Amino acid sequence: MVVTTPDATTSDDAPVFRLAFVPGVTPGKWVRIWEQRRPDVPLDLVALDVADCAEAIGKGRVQMAITRLPDALRHGDAGAHHSIELYEETTVVVVPKDHVLTAGDEMTLADLADEQLLWPLDEPMTVEQRPGTAVSHRPETTGDAIELVAAGIGVLLVPQSLARLHHRKDLVHRPVTDAPTSTVGLLWPQPTTDLADEFIGIVRGRKATSSRGRTDEAPKRSAREKAAAKRAAREAAGKIPGKSSRRGPGRPKRR
Repeated sequence: MVVTTPDATTSDDAPVFRLAFVPGVTPGKWVRIWEQRRPDVPLDLVALDVADCAEAIGKGRVQMAITRLPDALRHGDAGAHHSIELYEETTVVVVPKDHVLTAGDEMTLADLADEQLLWPLDEPMTVEQRPGTAVSHRPETTGDAIELVAAGIGVLLVPQSLARLHHRKDLVHRPVTDAPTSTVGLLWPQPTTDLADEFIGIVRGRKATSSRGRTDEAPKRSAREKAAAKRAAREAAGKIPGKSSRRGPGRPKRR
């Protein structure tokens, strides 16, 4: 596994699968399975913001992206593409540890009506009807916004994985029950390549022995061949006596 920037290049002669991933996403398990199944094809991990994924797909800088949907498609042209949803994330509000909002275990958007909210430019998620009042300054990244929350400038709505990624002892987060959720999914260009199909299979739990997407399938057997194989298997298991089988002890011989 290699983690690179979007500008990294490799030799055209060597096959490589470039996989983008956004902050908060943890593709480690899938990467390990890939390395076990396809040691011949290096997996090149590319760290991107949500806002950069569509363009990276459209311009061929990566072969697939694990990103947030449909948010990624609002920021660039992915061209002809496919996408599938993997799972949804809870939306939380990040606040200082001594904030009044920490009194409850969860809240609604209405509870944020009197708050100053930070909306970073990398936009990890889209909220059409934004609660509260937007802080005029928009930080460059979610990480920058977290720093401003700690400074008491405002509060921040983010997917839960990002709140955990940027955890600080002086901040806490609470789920917002009626806020839009963030969907993590796969985004890749058309047509689907064999390598892309292989990674999709890994994510979906497809076994290594699955013949889907492979061209080296065994030829189909005729009905006669299937019957012969079935009979041979039953004889081997002792369910059908063969010509050389002996009679068991205690059974009388017929005359």
